Amino acid sequence: MSKAALVTLDFEEAVAQIDIQIGLMEAKSDAEIFADELRTLRQARESLLTKTYANLTPWQTVRVARHPQRPQTLDYVRMICRDWSELHGDRRFGDDAALITGFARIGSLKCLLVGHHKGRSTEERIKCRFGCANPEGYRKALLKMKLAEKFHVPIVTLIDTPGAYPGLDSEQRGQAEAIAVNLREMSRLRTPIVCIVIGEGGSGGALGIGVGDRIAMLQHSWYSVISPEGCAAILWKKANEQTNNSAAQALALTAECNLKNGLIDAIIPEPNGGAHRDPQATAERLQGWVVDSIRELQRLSPDTLVRLRFDKIRNIGSHKSNPAS
Repeated sequence: MSKAALVTLDFEEAVAQIDIQIGLMEAKSDAEIFADELRTLRQARESLLTKTYANLTPWQTVRVARHPQRPQTLDYVRMICRDWSELHGDRRFGDDAALITGFARIGSLKCLLVGHHKGRSTEERIKCRFGCANPEGYRKALLKMKLAEKFHVPIVTLIDTPGAYPGLDSEQRGQAEAIAVNLREMSRLRTPIVCIVIGEGGSGGALGIGVGDRIAMLQHSWYSVISPEGCAAILWKKANEQTNNSAAQALALTAECNLKNGLIDAIIPEPNGGAHRDPQATAERLQGWVVDSIRELQRLSPDTLVRLRFDKIRNIGSHKSNPAS
């Protein structure tokens, strides 16, 4: 992805200005004369980018997770999957473009890949409802996961949704029931499951494919019970920059907060400046974590796998009281 095509967020303006200077100098016919200046500018740019992304606020993290050029599920399919064979339909109502399922090879491993897809073009985004799945999407995902269990194939889920689609038709077709059934059945599947939040991890829409033996987040993704805007609208009856920032802070939705609170097992680091600046490097890091995690889980028997997964779920949110209090 060329720098000229990169969408710039407002807190990246200083970096964008250096990019412009570098571009102008590189475009000169005698650019080699400015080699030292170019080297200095590139070093300054990398240093500023590192400093900016090391000090993101939670609301800025949400905005990075929503970057229009951030890699999505089908981008990772192209970058790390071989022998991709997409599977469609829930055998009850229809297919859902917001949830992608298919068999593939990641590294040397055969697996089932399940992931949200938001779309790139306006037409595709409308078709995918910006990654908000209908109940048939969750039923499709579960149907394919049970197929993977039957053939002892591990499952990889890529989570990237602001939440399940809240439309009237979705509710009439059993949105809440579909997600609830997925939570129950995924906890029982006798095959390894690894889940990665690659962008947004919002509410039940994320949890519908988010029950696993290992759960990770990309460094600049978010994972929470509700979006900052939704939280702000409930608490303060309005959603703006100030209330969104306050809500994002209170929700503890960053990867660091989720790891600290015991909701995830690992953080996958992103390249300097976020996944949208180097999708390939991000994909390679994601692949490495997936392969290592699945190989570790494949050493366990199905009975042990299910028991440990159940214990993991039951321990979420647990705490020990202080005897002295």
